[in-house]
Amino acid sequence: MKRYAYYLSCINESMTKEVDRSIALWQKDLGIELVHLHESTCCGGSNLDYVSPKHFALVNARNIAHAEKMGLDLVVSCNTCLMTIRSAKKKLDASPELRAEVNEILKKEGLEYRGTSEVRHLLWVLIDDVGLEAIKSKVKVPLSKYRIAPFYGCHILRPSTVLGKDNPLDPSSLDQLIEALGGKTIPYRHKNRCCGFHTLLVAEEESLSVAAEALGEAIEEKADFIVTPCPLCHTVLDGYQSKALKQAHIHSSIPVFHLSEMVGLALGYSPKELGIKRHIVS
Repeated sequence: MKRYAYYLSCINESMTKEVDRSIALWQKDLGIELVHLHESTCCGGSNLDYVSPKHFALVNARNIAHAEKMGLDLVVSCNTCLMTIRSAKKKLDASPELRAEVNEILKKEGLEYRGTSEVRHLLWVLIDDVGLEAIKSKVKVPLSKYRIAPFYGCHILRPSTVLGKDNPLDPSSLDQLIEALGGKTIPYRHKNRCCGFHTLLVAEEESLSVAAEALGEAIEEKADFIVTPCPLCHTVLDGYQSKALKQAHIHSSIPVFHLSEMVGLALGYSPKELGIKRHIVS
């Protein structure tokens, strides 16, 4: 059983609780154990670095240091947390002066940032550590009757100098996972585009227009559902779907699943067990 320190994203603790609920169901089926990092704090999203670079480095050095203290890699299930914490790690690893400064504060908690734990997305762990063949061998309910639109989200792809797993122009990891679970991916131009989440509060009309484009293409291609590895993308594509499609004069709808729910369905868990009823669009 491979073990990882699991970073508890703010959004999964509040709005998208079904993500952690579904992961808890199937993690041991795939031979992994995600140890909840209850001592962690908010990563600061994509904004703290601009407001206070030193606090950005400190809070994320602390998050990683807790994983290092456990001797484990840090795994996240939110794209923005992934991009944010990896960005902080890159800065810390490049600057002995910054490491010394944050470690002077962290030692009050008995912590030290050393840069030994990797920061990884759950999708990457499934692909690289569990392996597609092992996942195929565990499938109980193949998703073969579904046409699935993979929506990656920005912060698991860009900036590639910080993330570097997928080609941001033509990502494939989520497509590979869908196929390992027996599903069929559709041609989907919007799979590597923005969902609009991070502009929702300041430019709602533009944000919903971006979301409607992604939703509209999936509907036009007759996908049965969209799947995303990011709870923030899910929040826009599911929670704001009605408003986005109304604005775009699209008279239809499409379910949006979390990555963790899609895996759970293929491993034989019911929609009720996975918490899918919490979605806005059924």
